[in-house]
Amino acid sequence: MPRHRNDSLRFKLEQDIIAGRLKPGARLDEGSLALRFDVSRTPVREALLQLSSMGLVELRPRRGAIVAQIGLKDLLDMFEVMAQLEGMCGRLAARRASKDELNQLTAVHAASRRAVETGHYDAYYQCNVNFHEIIYQAARNPFLAEQTTNLRNRLAPYRRSQLHQNGRLKGSFDEHKAILSALEAQDPEQAEHLMAGHLTAQGGTLNDFIASLPEDVFNRPGLQALAAN
Repeated sequence: MPRHRNDSLRFKLEQDIIAGRLKPGARLDEGSLALRFDVSRTPVREALLQLSSMGLVELRPRRGAIVAQIGLKDLLDMFEVMAQLEGMCGRLAARRASKDELNQLTAVHAASRRAVETGHYDAYYQCNVNFHEIIYQAARNPFLAEQTTNLRNRLAPYRRSQLHQNGRLKGSFDEHKAILSALEAQDPEQAEHLMAGHLTAQGGTLNDFIASLPEDVFNRPGLQALAAN
């Protein structure tokens, strides 16, 4: 199988996980995936290994592969780190963003307004991804962009679900507007503060954050007790 087809298979599975079409804990059967993509099991196995190295898939000896599940403590820890990484991207982008990149952010933000007005969650999520990726690029630090993107992808199924919290779509849009203003004003401190706060706001209070998680995560033993505290 040509290398580009291997990469395409891995990318399609990655996008299914990030988009929530494959839920945390879902079993990834090599045979079923081989039939779906009309390939042998070898490229499927290779794709699963790559996704495992990215933290999106968990490989279990003699039990096969599943979409990775993240424990509540690990999830909150990751969001904490993600806030710092995004804050750093915002700080650097405020100093280094080109006029073209600022124009791109303005255009994406305008497109996201239409998604908010129509309540189109999927369209808004894609605009959100584009908005953040432009900022990562504008930071002019490829290593930082890579690490931030990798962690974002691990958290994507959970971040995506949070947009369905009451009022979160409009709240995210307003936060993007403030971030864009800080970048245009070339204000590194404000951009960093707003980017980090944007991630923190996605969680909201602990109760709201837990309530927003996919049902299979929320129903794990002990999470109901945490939510009640």
